Amino acid sequence: MKKIALLTLRSTLAFGILTGSAFCSFAQADDAQAPTEKKPTAPATAEDEAGLSANELADRVQQFYDQTKTFRAGFKQRYHIAAYDKTKESAGQVVFQKPGKMSWRYENGNRVVSDGKRIKVYERENKQMYDQGVDKSQYPAALSFLLGDAKIKSEFRLAKIPSSKVKFEGGYVLLGVPKAKTPSFQKILFYVDAKTYHIRRVIIIDAQRNRNRFDFLAPVVNRPVEAKEFKFVPPKGTQVIKP
Repeated sequence: MKKIALLTLRSTLAFGILTGSAFCSFAQADDAQAPTEKKPTAPATAEDEAGLSANELADRVQQFYDQTKTFRAGFKQRYHIAAYDKTKESAGQVVFQKPGKMSWRYENGNRVVSDGKRIKVYERENKQMYDQGVDKSQYPAALSFLLGDAKIKSEFRLAKIPSSKVKFEGGYVLLGVPKAKTPSFQKILFYVDAKTYHIRRVIIIDAQRNRNRFDFLAPVVNRPVEAKEFKFVPPKGTQVIKP
């Protein structure tokens, strides 16, 4: 269960969706692939931030993802364990498809896959795979809106953070605290692109002050995805654990 909570929230939709995040370079979404949405004429300024409330910003983000049926991107993940002051970095590719499907491919061979009914978390190094029903898992509410399972304003109490304070000038930053308590995390930071309103970065913080950070790179939306992307059979000899 512990590993599912970690790898799912940090590898899941992961918002892999979530899958936390200090951040490197970002590519903008391909305009030809992006759904139609209202865009500002220029990057966000201090005046823009003052005039756009947290709920209004959440509405624009929600509008973008409501029009998004599939989402594909590279990702970089940085998971910091506060108690030991240690950081693990990972990277790979992630695909989401509504409703409820996701696929995380890590460069080290790890996989997180959900067909909307079951979540499979494969750890190549340990030759283990956790296989659990979505309804029984610590499902990643932090990124569930990407899968069409939730609405941002319904799931979180929201507040804006001045982007200049977290060195994200030219974009917006939303702090979300879950309305319903979850053992998976205590709060989440959404870093929002000022031109497209897609989420470029997510930082997930749990009760132990661990920080799971995801950067989504070169996102492409509404491109067809083959059904086999959301199916996974582990290599022969893998120990399958069903909590």
